[in-house]
Formats: sequence, structure tokens, C-alpha cells
Amino acid sequence: MPQVEVRRTVEVPVRVAFAVSQTTGPVRARWDPFIRSQSLMDGAERPGKGVRTLTRHRLGWRMVSEYVAYRPPRDVGMTMREGPWFFRVFGGGWRFVEDAPERTTAIWKYTFSCRPGWLRPIAEPIGVRLLRRDIERRIDAFARACADPAVVAAALGDEG
Repeated sequence: MPQVEVRRTVEVPVRVAFAVSQTTGPVRARWDPFIRSQSLMDGAERPGKGVRTLTRHRLGWRMVSEYVAYRPPRDVGMTMREGPWFFRVFGGGWRFVEDAPERTTAIWKYTFSCRPGWLRPIAEPIGVRLLRRDIERRIDAFARACADPAVVAAALGDEG
């Protein structure tokens, strides 16, 4: 299956980088260009293993995903449960590696497969290019959000 991986280093502690990455609602919409909206489902109040999210992509696609891993402040993993017709499988993982007390490398990796099967040899190389472009924009926006005092304050909430 095709994979897309991108990395960025941000000048914040790992717990801050992780917290920014897990924002939802208006805070997430403030920084994440990938989404039109994103919300937790089934009454969940915060992200966690087994929690489902509803994401609407900026182009209108809808995806229900589920956290299959949630290990603050180091990594999260998700898998698509429902999504656009052209994805047979879609999943992703975000890792956060502490490089120094005030520096973190974010590593975002996505794996997918397209359908119908006969179209994969054409669709998947195109999908890699399109997804890489979107994820590059998204992780760049994440890096900017890590430098935005309002986003960081909202992400940390009562944690401080």
C-alpha cells in the first residue's frame, strides 16, 4: 500500500506539540487547512483510543475515523471506518519525538489503498502526490499553530 510521510520540527516541548495536534472544534479549524470541520462522535469529550471522529475535508469529503492508538504525548493512530468511495483503506499515525526540551519533530505518516482495484496502478501514484501536497500544507500549518499563543493556550486548556 502507498505511504506518505512528512516531518517538521517545531520549537515547543513535545507535550505542547501533541496537545496542538489534538485540538478539535474551532481551535482545530483555526489552524488545519485540511478540514472544513471536525468533531468527536458518540458523546466523546476528548480524543482517546476507540473514539471516533467525523471529519469533513475542505473539498466536502466526509470521513469517520477511529483512534486505534492514543499515547500522549508521543503518538496517535487512526483508521478510516467510513470515507470517500475512492479509498478502500486509509489510516494514519502522528508521532512526536522530543529532540530537546523545547524542540519536537512531528512525523505524520499515512497509508492508503484506492478502489476499484483495476484503477490502483493509476490512482495510487496520483493519490500519493495529492495526499503529500495536502499533508505538507497541513503539517506546515501545524508548525505555525505551535507558534501561535492563542492556539497553544487553547490546546493546553487547564493543563497550563
